[in-house]
Amino acid sequence: MRMRGNLSIIVLTLLLVGGCRGWPRPAALPDAYHIRVGQLHIHSDFELTEDNRILRDLTTERENICRTLGLPPGHEVIDVHLFRDGERYAEFLARHFPGVPSRRAFFLETDARLAVYAHWSDRMAEDLRHEVAHGYLHAVVPGIPLWLDEGLAEFFEVPQNLNGFNQPHLALLSDMMQHDGWKPDLARLERLRDATQMDQRDYAESWAWVYAMLHSNPEQREVLTNYLADIHQGRAVEPLSRRLAALSAEPEQTLSKYLAGLKQNTTVR
Repeated sequence: MRMRGNLSIIVLTLLLVGGCRGWPRPAALPDAYHIRVGQLHIHSDFELTEDNRILRDLTTERENICRTLGLPPGHEVIDVHLFRDGERYAEFLARHFPGVPSRRAFFLETDARLAVYAHWSDRMAEDLRHEVAHGYLHAVVPGIPLWLDEGLAEFFEVPQNLNGFNQPHLALLSDMMQHDGWKPDLARLERLRDATQMDQRDYAESWAWVYAMLHSNPEQREVLTNYLADIHQGRAVEPLSRRLAALSAEPEQTLSKYLAGLKQNTTVR
């Protein structure tokens, strides 16, 4: 079972309890180097250049998100704070976010800022694709439902040549369907309000709904892109499950069949 190393959305009220545990004090953040790449303002305590492979990847991720989802590009600055090692990052978390479980990276949104915190590791590229995807999305579709926000971040965290295909998630869901009788339940995901309520199965199922909508047929893809466009335009939206139910009387069963076929096709390869 693949274990997540990121915490994507942190409830602001948790951070503000106690006054002194509010927004992190600038002195504790990486501040030796600064570089601006598109929407991203990178702050680090180690040197990076604009042609760094990870930074190029994050720049093209913005284009990929807009193209895939039919969204306009956002312009709000996303501050990305990169620590040189896990030890300094852990000290930062313990000092400023003592109530938050230790994670390799996380995204934080307030009324004034979008920010990502991470440290250098062998999985930093994946972590940053995931967390920066949240930033790109929140810049243009604020108020996106939690499960959909996470499902999209799981879709875009994989290298672009995989087109959103997250093999560990498919393997996990396939195993649960075969051995535990697991079935998708979108209504349950829609009731989640805090990322701390989500476990690995929830991330995997959220990815599965997104992947199926973007790849199974044009009608489902249109449902998703129209839904995101409505959020972007500030129109009130009902739960996405209602729109999917208009296409299929049993969207959960449709997803189960799709995942089974996807597993079979990838096994054959």
